[in-house]
Amino acid sequence: MENLSIYIHIPFCVRKCLYCDFLSFPVCEEEDASEKKYLGKSYVNQITDKTAAQIDSYVNLIQKEITRTAPEYEKYRVISVFLGGGTPSLLPVGAVSGLIGSIRSRYRLAEDAEITVEMNPDTVTEEKLREYITCGINRLSIGLQSADDAELSRIGRIHDYGSFERVYETARRLGFGNINIDVMSALPDQRIADYERTLRRVTALSPEHISAYSLTLEENTPLYERREAFRFPTDEEEREMYALTGEYLASCGYHRYEISNYARDGYECRHNKVYWQRGNYVGFGLGASSMTENVRWTNPAHMGKYRDYVEEIGHSAGSGSGAVIRERETESFALQRLTAAEQMEEFMFLGLRMMGGVSGQAFRDAFGTGMEETYGGVIEKLCGQGVLMRDRDGVRLTKRGIDVSNYVMSQFLFD
Repeated sequence: MENLSIYIHIPFCVRKCLYCDFLSFPVCEEEDASEKKYLGKSYVNQITDKTAAQIDSYVNLIQKEITRTAPEYEKYRVISVFLGGGTPSLLPVGAVSGLIGSIRSRYRLAEDAEITVEMNPDTVTEEKLREYITCGINRLSIGLQSADDAELSRIGRIHDYGSFERVYETARRLGFGNINIDVMSALPDQRIADYERTLRRVTALSPEHISAYSLTLEENTPLYERREAFRFPTDEEEREMYALTGEYLASCGYHRYEISNYARDGYECRHNKVYWQRGNYVGFGLGASSMTENVRWTNPAHMGKYRDYVEEIGHSAGSGSGAVIRERETESFALQRLTAAEQMEEFMFLGLRMMGGVSGQAFRDAFGTGMEETYGGVIEKLCGQGVLMRDRDGVRLTKRGIDVSNYVMSQFLFD
């Protein structure tokens, strides 16, 4: 039986962080993001009746999509479920367990499946955490970003460090034994010492997993528009923060298994590894992406078109369900059938994100030809530049290669 991972997209947030360009939108009234009155404020009960109805309607749409497309995935065993966003923890009590329940009733969910929910500290209550345990969620991913309240305010986060710490301690007390914490470097007005303090405070809590990202200023975000108001770390400082992350986390017992992800032994994120290893995954919800058997598609990113898409699946029920939809192109639904060359490209540039690199035998098993036969010249050049190294039967990034990973990966694209 083949493995499958499921992603569920929850696009709702209290309000968008100043750096965010993800597919998400706020459900609470906007305020001046520069005001510190956001800090420590709980938004759990700030959703209006109108917004609550919109959220309920959206959750019902996802449940319909899960149910109506289930016949297409009867041959798969689900090894991971990931609720991301947006802010999934903003959903009211009962909604998350309802979504997980729909998957349990329609899919072959492995007994040891990894089930993750992302959360913002100021949208979590003990009641919600208890619900998560009851419905089988066994991994939490908490968006801290910084342990410095001033830094959190500057990037528009709604929580402070105290609210994060309270949620973390409550989750531990209730029995959660697999927790990821997200942190960010290169924040506005951040110094190397500031970032090091965040790493120290996070590792003192002993989470099982840490995701560490460098801030990217995306155009058309409020932070990009206000960039002149801040001092951002220089390129050299950003490189020092990057190096500090790996060195310090290693000294604390976290091994780096992917460019931006660190874990204690046995706690690598199973769900994300499916993406990097080109496994089968299906996404439910607004704008969610999927790939099974080298066919890729993305759900509509407009709510009205997404609703139409789900209803169209319903009209096809009894005739193959989602499989019928996915055999034809529509205005809001397009398929990409990956060519052999595109599959090879992805195999290399996704696989090289992982510190273990790419196996030559796995490449041959996947494509019936050798990696050296296909990419021998590229590999020779990159090894000569010191950014790639041969390892056993495969290749992986060197320390220098990690620093210029975008360049290395681009070399595996065919002209």
